[in-house]
Amino acid sequence: MQDRGGCGGLETHESFLGISGIEMLMTEKTRNGTAIQEFILEGFPAAQHLGILLFLVHLLAYVASLMGNMLIIIITCEDHRLQTPMYFFLSSFSFVECCFITTVIPQLLAIFLSGRQTISFVACFTQAFVFLFWGATDFFLLAVLSVDRYLAICKPLHYPTLMSPRMCFFLVTVCFVLGFLFMSIPVVMLSQSFYCGPNVIPHYFCDFGPLANLSCSETRSIEMLFFNLALIVLFTTLLIAIFAYSNIVATIVRLPSARERQKAFSTCSSHLIVLSLMYGSCVFIYVKPKQASRLESNREAALVNTVVTPLLNPVIYTLRNKQVHQALRDALSRVKLHR
Repeated sequence: MQDRGGCGGLETHESFLGISGIEMLMTEKTRNGTAIQEFILEGFPAAQHLGILLFLVHLLAYVASLMGNMLIIIITCEDHRLQTPMYFFLSSFSFVECCFITTVIPQLLAIFLSGRQTISFVACFTQAFVFLFWGATDFFLLAVLSVDRYLAICKPLHYPTLMSPRMCFFLVTVCFVLGFLFMSIPVVMLSQSFYCGPNVIPHYFCDFGPLANLSCSETRSIEMLFFNLALIVLFTTLLIAIFAYSNIVATIVRLPSARERQKAFSTCSSHLIVLSLMYGSCVFIYVKPKQASRLESNREAALVNTVVTPLLNPVIYTLRNKQVHQALRDALSRVKLHR
């Protein structure tokens, strides 16, 4: 067994889900070696002199992302014209996006102000799981959204039957369940490793790669499991999206009106830009067998995934839509009348 950090590759059986169990096992470990009970998130030390400026920029992006996604959820619930399968999926996607960015962005803002942040062992692994769970669920929902658009555009006669309310609820539930199952297994397994030092994570949140790299135990099998699961999640959903949008483009090409074709291509190109940013950054970060490599550049790539795309998603997927514009105008009119 390979020894990392000179701790003899000790194995333990604690899970981040059992706080008292972890504390008891940590106390027992410290008799033979020093067990880490907290981690230090390094953040961006090279940009520490720009802390206040970066704090304001990312705070603005965070608030805008939350407001945009929350607006989608509210108007979808309030306006009966938007209570369709597409907007049900989009509101579910917006809810997941709000949870996803809230998992890490508040901590990033704190790091910009203080330089570093300390996080307990249990909180760190909980954050890693929650972040990966919401991230995986995001990609499954993107695949469902792609299929929904494919059926609406390419199979319009069968669409009302195929996308019944029960089917929509079932698909969203499956996305949540798959996200939980795919991400809980490797994170729980990694939480059972022994951490004896160092405890500085070169990132602004607890992610799988940096945590695996700091472990004093042999984690190669866990890293390969995570690599394979990430590969399945990313490339399965990507293939579904490619299939859906390829058929959508083929259908658009056959439209008789040049104006309709231009409008449809404009919408599709916007969707594909978001998909490219999301898949590109995640493939760069997670789909590589050796998680210890490129940890420095992973921080910058993660910013695309946690700051840029959540800001673009509500604008591109929903807020450019005429139906949404009309629903917003009607909502504002009702507010003025109540005054």
